[in-house]
Amino acid sequence: MESRVTLITGGGRGIGRATALRLARDGHDIVFSYLSDEAAAEDTAAAVRELGRRCVAVRMDTSDEADVDRLFDTALGELGTVTGLVNNAGLTGPLTRLVDADAADIRRVVEVNVVGYLLCCRRAAREMTKRGGGAIVNVSSGAATRGSPNEYVHYAGAKAAVDSITVGLAQELGPAGIRVNSVQAGVTRTRIHADMGDPERAEKRGAVLPLGRPAEPEEIAAAIVWLLSDEASFTTGAVLRVAGGN
Repeated sequence: MESRVTLITGGGRGIGRATALRLARDGHDIVFSYLSDEAAAEDTAAAVRELGRRCVAVRMDTSDEADVDRLFDTALGELGTVTGLVNNAGLTGPLTRLVDADAADIRRVVEVNVVGYLLCCRRAAREMTKRGGGAIVNVSSGAATRGSPNEYVHYAGAKAAVDSITVGLAQELGPAGIRVNSVQAGVTRTRIHADMGDPERAEKRGAVLPLGRPAEPEEIAAAIVWLLSDEASFTTGAVLRVAGGN
């Protein structure tokens, strides 16, 4: 039986870490990228190995084409053919109205959340076409349809692009046996909120949702893992909203 090797971008913490651990429990070997938090990456890699699976962590920037190739080449060289990709690496930039946003922050948000996803999808498509199939899950956001006024309109627009890419690529890659789906994650208890300047944002936003709380990373990971699984074998081009009713 072919080993299942899943590549996760931004896998060191938050939703990426939860996804790595869930997949490891399901028998996947894991390659994941991280940008700067080496301690978190080492902890996640150790946790995957404790579950009996192989794991490689690669420090890189998904918006850099050479780094993306190095990430995939590392996966192929150390673990074998990549059977799944989870595009999860992302950032919002500081919370701000668009009129006050810095141009460099806007560009960085688009580079990571759009260009990075495209580069990873492109390389994954090449590898998965060679093996005759595979699955890609793009981690999007509920912001894609809400627009996120007064917080990060540019991030919301980038995530809307992710969903559009997902739908188009699913049609493009379906004949090659490659499924492509996205998960619109709602507000989730991760460090991204502190990074954007409001550590209490998840709790505040979660309190007004129909379910009355933010998501745990494991709840988003469960949707990602299902879309990668054989149980979702007839699911492609789907945009699955996991956002607590919002």
